[in-house]
Amino acid sequence: MKRNLFIFLLFLLSVGIKIHAQKTTKESSSTEESYFLVDLSYMNDAIFMGRRDSIAAPYILPSIGYYDKSGLFLDVSASYLTSSGEQRVDLFLATAGYLFKSKKLSGGVSGTAYFYNENSYNVQSEVVADITGILSYDLKAVELSIYASSYFNNNSTPDIFLGLMMDHTFYGFNNSLLIIPRASLFAGSQYFYEEYYSTSRLGNRKGQGKGSGDTEPMEITTVEVAEASEFNLLNMELSIPLQYHHKQFIFSFTPVWAFPQSNATLTTEDAVFEEELENVFYWSAGISYWFNAKKRK
Repeated sequence: MKRNLFIFLLFLLSVGIKIHAQKTTKESSSTEESYFLVDLSYMNDAIFMGRRDSIAAPYILPSIGYYDKSGLFLDVSASYLTSSGEQRVDLFLATAGYLFKSKKLSGGVSGTAYFYNENSYNVQSEVVADITGILSYDLKAVELSIYASSYFNNNSTPDIFLGLMMDHTFYGFNNSLLIIPRASLFAGSQYFYEEYYSTSRLGNRKGQGKGSGDTEPMEITTVEVAEASEFNLLNMELSIPLQYHHKQFIFSFTPVWAFPQSNATLTTEDAVFEEELENVFYWSAGISYWFNAKKRK
């Protein structure tokens, strides 16, 4: 069974909420075929570049994608927020792109459109689109990947992110089990974070606190992140994606340890303070089913 580089590529290229909900694909056969992939995943919190909201955002993520043998793909997904008191569809997103692979080199490019619920408190809730690319080279001992993306936000300058990843795939149970230890570094700007802090809905929610609906909302009219335009190291991650392939099913579990870097300096109308970043452990789990778009004759 050949090494499946698409596992990692789809994880990165299908960003949005799915940047932390492990995306999978079927193992490559000797003859590539077009196929559909249906996935149902759960993640316990929404984390982006090591950042998260003060209230957890657990999601159920159904998705369906079409992957053409040419390398073109299209994936659509919804994210259902399951936190107590705020059950709703929090995000729709659609991703289209192109993937390629050769013996040693693989990569791809994609574009994603985001449609957030106006009440979303997701740290990415002001992102409207992104363009992402990745290039990977297999050195046998490790696979090195370079990641680059531009995220477009409401009412602000786009963010630029770069990433460096190292991983290696171990196989077990006749190549049905994949264990992929991975180390990642991400750097970039923080306009998305400034927009997240500046939204009036965030100020209203934080003013109410957790479950105290009678408290008067606190209005935050202007928030500036001093480092928004700077290119800094934002996050370091260690993860161990696990996948088990059984016939046309793929079962996945991905624990992640994030170590956010470069604390933001926040300026409001009343004060200037530095945020306190905390290391965070989060995880995702899912089940996928793939089937050929056209049966062989």
